[in-house]
Amino acid sequence: MPIALSKFDEVRLDHVSRDFGSLNALRDVSLTIKRGEFIALLGPSGCGKSTTLNCIAGLLPVTGGSIWLDKTRVDTLKPEERGFGMVFQNYALFPHLNVRQNIGFGLKMRNTPRVEMERKIDEAVALVRLKGQEHKLPGQLSGGQQQRVAIARAIVIEPPLVLMDEPLSNLDAKLRLEMRAEIRRIHNELGATTIYVTHDQDEALSLADRIVVLRDGVIRQVGTPKELYEAPAHLDVADFMGFRNKLKGKVIANDGDGRAVIDVEGATFRGVTRQALPIGAAAFVAIRPDDLMLGEPGINALKATVETIEYRGREFVGTARSAQGADFVFRSHHSIAPGGSIHLTASDDRVLVFADQA
Repeated sequence: MPIALSKFDEVRLDHVSRDFGSLNALRDVSLTIKRGEFIALLGPSGCGKSTTLNCIAGLLPVTGGSIWLDKTRVDTLKPEERGFGMVFQNYALFPHLNVRQNIGFGLKMRNTPRVEMERKIDEAVALVRLKGQEHKLPGQLSGGQQQRVAIARAIVIEPPLVLMDEPLSNLDAKLRLEMRAEIRRIHNELGATTIYVTHDQDEALSLADRIVVLRDGVIRQVGTPKELYEAPAHLDVADFMGFRNKLKGKVIANDGDGRAVIDVEGATFRGVTRQALPIGAAAFVAIRPDDLMLGEPGINALKATVETIEYRGREFVGTARSAQGADFVFRSHHSIAPGGSIHLTASDDRVLVFADQA
């Protein structure tokens, strides 16, 4: 019979904390993950995403709260007793063992009968498409092939959870795209439950059913890729979801339909807000580079001077600076000489407005 991952209903983190001395790496993290979900833990370095994964895996003990697999508390169990599959950033393959031996290592440690072990290794090799490579050592494989071995080793033990810690960060751009598709394919074919750590928003958007954004050890927002891409709840979440242009200003009007009007360096911006913003309050306007285009003077337009321009195939990507020193990244369908004066504009529904203390 094919590889069949252990069944359960949910994994639950209940007010989990992890301290390193006086440093609170995780603070009161609560999260429920349903069977079959692909969850991405997203955030910058030091936000707590790998710490969360290591606490779930048992590589780090929690200093507060608990972790449950259905009705079984697992944070009190040793890593090997939890039975989770782990894919590390550096693959952690044994250099002296060939592909089959690396994949079968966990089965061997569990004293799996040889016939069953060989069958499961064959199935894992086929699933990750490594037939013909079974007797090679890791040093004879490409980065992508090594990653496939690491994934096969994680899933061959038929774990309830597959944990991945930035597994694509050591691959080049082309391989990352290929392996991204492979990871999702394997997840779907197995009906796996996967928790995936990444700092790359594109990876999270393309792979995950839900994204968990962390900052300073705290969950800032949980939602589908569409929800986080279109409606980030906080300025820092928006920043991490690609809203690179952030302009500080003051609220001059509220339209009452989820729109606010902000004065930014003497220019007027109207955008979408999820918060009650009093008149005169400091606020930030956030706009994606894809949504900031060349335009004419008027609402949602700010004058700036072009600093750099790069050709990216179908379009140009430029940087510009306003008279008061605000920096922008924008898109253009044609080249503009550095030093040129332009007006950058975005439509109302592509402008987000956040309170200064968001």
